[in-house]
Amino acid sequence: MPRALRILLIAVVILGGLFAVADRVAVHFAESEAADQVRKNEGLKDTPDVSIEGFPFLTQYAAGELDDVEVGIKDYEAATGKAGQKVRIDDLQAHGKGVSFSGDYSTATAKSVTGTATVSYAELMKTAKSEPTEVAPGVEARIVGLSDGGDGKIKVAVEATLPILGKQNLSVLSSVAVVNDRIEFHADSLPALGAAAVAEQRIRRIIDFQQVIDQLPGGVKLDSVRAAPDGVEISVKGSNVRLAG
Repeated sequence: MPRALRILLIAVVILGGLFAVADRVAVHFAESEAADQVRKNEGLKDTPDVSIEGFPFLTQYAAGELDDVEVGIKDYEAATGKAGQKVRIDDLQAHGKGVSFSGDYSTATAKSVTGTATVSYAELMKTAKSEPTEVAPGVEARIVGLSDGGDGKIKVAVEATLPILGKQNLSVLSSVAVVNDRIEFHADSLPALGAAAVAEQRIRRIIDFQQVIDQLPGGVKLDSVRAAPDGVEISVKGSNVRLAG
C-alpha cells in the first residue's frame, strides 16, 4: 500500500473516531438539557431519564428533528378528576418519534408518542368502595383488596356482613378496560349474598368502579389496560405531544 494512501486511511480513521466521540459528548449534553426541561415542564420532583436514540446525533441536531427519544419517569402523580386527589403512576416509559425542538431544548414536540406504565393495586384501592355500604336491608359490603386474578382478570376481595351469618369474605373476578379515558372494573359475576342477590345494581355500585387518570405528561391519553401481578399495566398514546415548553 502506498505510503500516502496509508496516511490518508489513518487520518480518516482518526477523524471518524473524533467525530464519534464528539457525537457522543453532544448527545449526552442534549439528553441532560432535555431531561431538565421535561422536569420543569411537568413539575417533577426528580429529573427523568431521557435517551436520544440513533446515530449520528449531530446530523439529527442539524436537521432540527430527532428520530427517537425515550423518556422514563419513575413516579408521576396524575389527576383523578377529584379535587386534591392524585393517583401515582409507576415507571412511565414514553417513546417519542419525530421530535422537533428548539436550539436550547426549551421546547420539544413529538409527532407521535406511545408508552407504558403501571398503577399499583394499592393506588387503585384509594378509589374502591372500602367503606361498608348497605346493599340490602341488614346487608353491608365493601372492597377490602385488589389483586391479579390471572387470565387478564382482577380479583376483587369483598367483605360482606350478613344477618345471622355475620362477616363473610368473598371474591369476584372483574374485567378491566379503558372507557372514555377511565379505567373501568366490571365484575364478571356477582357474589351470592342471600336476599341481596336480587339487588344487582346496588351491589355493582360497590364492586364495579372506575379510576380516572388525567393530565398525563404532554397530554397523552390512556389507550389500553391489562391486569398484571403488581397492578394494572396501562398503555398510552398521543400525537403532536409537547414534551417541553
